[in-house]
Amino acid sequence: MPESSVFAPQYASIPHRDHTAELGMWVFIATEVLLFGGLILAYVVYRHAFPQDFAAGSRHTEIVIGTANTAVLLTSSFLVAWAVEIFSPATAKIVTRLLVGAACLGLAFIVLKGIEYGKEYDEHLVPGIDFQFPGPKANGVQLFFIFYFIATAIHALHMLIGICLLITLAVICQRAPSTRHRTALHSAALYWHFVDVVWIFLFALIYLPGRSTS
Repeated sequence: MPESSVFAPQYASIPHRDHTAELGMWVFIATEVLLFGGLILAYVVYRHAFPQDFAAGSRHTEIVIGTANTAVLLTSSFLVAWAVEIFSPATAKIVTRLLVGAACLGLAFIVLKGIEYGKEYDEHLVPGIDFQFPGPKANGVQLFFIFYFIATAIHALHMLIGICLLITLAVICQRAPSTRHRTALHSAALYWHFVDVVWIFLFALIYLPGRSTS
């Protein structure tokens, strides 16, 4: 084998490297769409089977916390998008602050979700632990909360991963900012926006049904 082929560069050019990294992130997001899409499909099927039960379960969620978390994530997405837009070595300090701000909002989301879980535990709404719901709708409501805890827990895990990415990039921008980090920031921003979009769907499915008739 010729020596030149052994040490051939992995990418033909910097744009090639950047496009490859972005494509990889889009492929990863596509696999995550399949994951959350399967959960949402299961929700739609069981909601069609138990419409009144799911509406009753939705009315027992914490709409105030859910709405606050939606506002928190939308604000964090704005900060991340702003960081991507202005990124350069000259604006590294501002970008760092924006990323730290977005990460802090992500942590605020996790804290609020923990408070919400605590309230639902106190109300005996956690399936498999001490689930209690009066009336004939108990089984359907329990199915609703099974979906609720699985979907929101998986989403929270993705949030934690995103927070770690933002903090890592903030540290990099603070210590050694470079234009080559733009692609990493853009990929992290795509991931963060995807997680936020997933939450908007979950918010609409979990918190809103049955509210107008409560």
